Amino acid sequence: MAKRKEPEKPIVKDDPSRILDINMEDVMHNSMMPYAEHVILERALPRVEDGLKPVQRRILYTMMELGTTPDKPHRKCARIVGDCLGKYHPHGDSSVYGALVHMAQDFSMRCPMVDGHGNFGSIDGDGAAAMRYTEARMTPLAMEMLRDIEKDTVPFRLNFDDTLKEPDMLPARFPNLLVNGANGIAVGLATNIPTHNLGEAVRAVIAQMENPDITLDELMKILPGPDFPTGGVLLCNEEIRRGYETGKGKLTLRARVNIEDGPSGRKLLVITEIPYQINKAAMLEKIQKLSEDKKVALGGIYDIRDESDRTGMRAVIELKRDVDPLRTLSYLYKYSDLQVTFGVNMVAIVGGKPKQLSLKELIASYIDYQKQVVTRRTEYELKQAKARAHVLEGLMIALDNLDEVIALIRASKSPKEARIGLMERFALTEIQAQAILDMRLQRLTNLEVEALRKEYADILKLIARLEGILKSGKKLNEVIRKEMEAIAEEFANDRRTTLEVPEDAPVDLPDNTPEPEDAVIVYTEGGYLKRVSPALLKRTPLPTAEENLTESARWLLPTTTAENLYIFTDLGNCYPINVGKIAECKPKDRGQLLSGVLMGIEENEQPLLMLTCDSAKMKDLPDFLFITKNGMIKRTAAVDYDVRSRKYPCLSLKKGDALLAILPAAHEGDLLLITRGGMSIRFPLSTVPVQGRIATGVKGMSVESGDDVLWVSQLEETDEIVIFSERGWAKRIPQLDFEPQNRAGKGVRCFYFNKNGSNGKCIADVSRINRDLPCDLLVYQARSPVSKLSRDDILLQNRAGKGMPYVMAILDDIVTGVTAVPAPVSEEPASPEST
Repeated sequence: MAKRKEPEKPIVKDDPSRILDINMEDVMHNSMMPYAEHVILERALPRVEDGLKPVQRRILYTMMELGTTPDKPHRKCARIVGDCLGKYHPHGDSSVYGALVHMAQDFSMRCPMVDGHGNFGSIDGDGAAAMRYTEARMTPLAMEMLRDIEKDTVPFRLNFDDTLKEPDMLPARFPNLLVNGANGIAVGLATNIPTHNLGEAVRAVIAQMENPDITLDELMKILPGPDFPTGGVLLCNEEIRRGYETGKGKLTLRARVNIEDGPSGRKLLVITEIPYQINKAAMLEKIQKLSEDKKVALGGIYDIRDESDRTGMRAVIELKRDVDPLRTLSYLYKYSDLQVTFGVNMVAIVGGKPKQLSLKELIASYIDYQKQVVTRRTEYELKQAKARAHVLEGLMIALDNLDEVIALIRASKSPKEARIGLMERFALTEIQAQAILDMRLQRLTNLEVEALRKEYADILKLIARLEGILKSGKKLNEVIRKEMEAIAEEFANDRRTTLEVPEDAPVDLPDNTPEPEDAVIVYTEGGYLKRVSPALLKRTPLPTAEENLTESARWLLPTTTAENLYIFTDLGNCYPINVGKIAECKPKDRGQLLSGVLMGIEENEQPLLMLTCDSAKMKDLPDFLFITKNGMIKRTAAVDYDVRSRKYPCLSLKKGDALLAILPAAHEGDLLLITRGGMSIRFPLSTVPVQGRIATGVKGMSVESGDDVLWVSQLEETDEIVIFSERGWAKRIPQLDFEPQNRAGKGVRCFYFNKNGSNGKCIADVSRINRDLPCDLLVYQARSPVSKLSRDDILLQNRAGKGMPYVMAILDDIVTGVTAVPAPVSEEPASPEST
């Protein structure tokens, strides 16, 4: 009896049985390692044999199948890309078209493989047109990459869906990896192989093939260095040899610059070639910016223009009169892309694994591969030649016995009977007998008979030659040499990049740092930021809050242009900006909004603290205290905010919280927090721990729901606290009335409101004053003008007091703020005796 099958358990979302416990090493091995291997072998790195990445190899093979040879018209790139995607490369069309465009750009490849028709980009960084607009076909040199591929020269494998076969590599009858180089980034690996001159690369391969023990120095006499498609000047130094010896090095490339005479006695620096992989337009733009930023070194530049046209590249840097062009050129070599470093990193796939190769190892691998290609081709041709000789032998037997063969065929009832009869009568193979039956009657003429005999003699010679190649390594090398020399003779051109020993001595570059200038940073109550000259500010002082509240200064910071302005906001962000980058204006000018100065500031983000300092003095500043509306407090060292960034967080705010104030912990005085609902708490600063920059902080006060912290300050012995309600009631409290307690408590009440709300329902603002110094209080209201009160006008009460009315706050004309200002000193008239 069959065993009853148990029903499958339904999948439950939170079923613990679905959770798999797997070792992290196994996860990495089974997930990351195959991905990394795929990227290394199937995407980013070229093979040493043909110097192509898989996408490039598939594009060329697709173009060959489509018949886009140099003697045929161009075909739409969209057709080429589509065939490549559908047959061999199951990835995005942008990657395929990008590789196709790269192989068509004469400024990217030393010997382009694709002959493009249309817009394929420019050296100025312009992108190619869409593939539906452009057309392409193979170049004659690309045909040499695929030559003899039909003769079983390379192994094939199944494509991604096992319906077609694609080559593992191309025959590559010239050293493409050296000629066109390669660059790519894989997982944990990268490659950057420079391009070389075709003729030099071929001669270097032949030299090493004839003498495997050739030294690197002897090889470099033939192949002295890279030859880039954009030309330029390669500085001849030890780095070239180091790159060839180890596979890693740093080459120094310069633009080709000529000095010409210009109009009005000016000198011209004319750039006709630029370093490899440099964007010409971006390079000139950077030089223009450098001439503005580094006026001491590059202030002699009069004009920069691009005069390039279809005849060639020509970018002109016009200098002012009496400016040393060689000195300016030395500055440009140092600061701009007229001189760049090309990092050589010769990594390729060798034997199925990535390997860093020296020049000799790279050439040796290519020679071994070419021996395999020519050997496989020779074996294929020998097999074909022997098969043809076998058929010819049978045909000549038939010609020697022509009458008997014809009689035998005529006497046969069927082709099968005739074939068997021929095989038995003349000891022929089935192939020979079938060839005799298939022979046309015109081959029986005397001329055709002689042609068969001549073909047979030639086939025997070919067989002997092919067998000789397979038996002799010397003959094999000779075949490779002749074929490569023929390619070099047909396609090689002159070297574009010249090797030169730098003759220019290093110049003493002046210190381009401008002398710091005195400045004053002003942030007005209206929200405008400006940098003004101290001398102008002294002649034209800013209005006071009584005169014009909007244009009065909220912060006025004497500084220099060498220092940074640090702006802390209520959203917990810090924006550092160099003082010198703030536009200078007159004291009466409005200035700029923060949104026009700071990158990334939000619409309702408001500054809470501004200070100026340089990095060296940052460590001398006191700690910062951050207090939030929900009663959190954080203490952090000032040096932690010396961060090189346009914007960074100064603390982590909890959801629903906002930053209230930022104070410098200049002394160890107690902290006093007062809420909008009239609660207060005083606790020692020593109970607040020092934390990191992005910490949330600790609880300073437990704030009830619906209430929030309104004011905070550090207390001193001479302090008095003035509290105003929104209805204009106020009182003055000595700081001794606020007794210290433990941090994080609810605190005690410091302002009692009447039940009918006659003295207010919440506190509008708080001000700290010094009892020993005369001062006035400016009271701001929603509608009424500013009211000015003397400190002594405010009645001194304890915490239990309900205050006294001092300002008429009717309906919505409530109190919005209070500011303490120094009281003016009265000047008594001089006595007669004193005169």
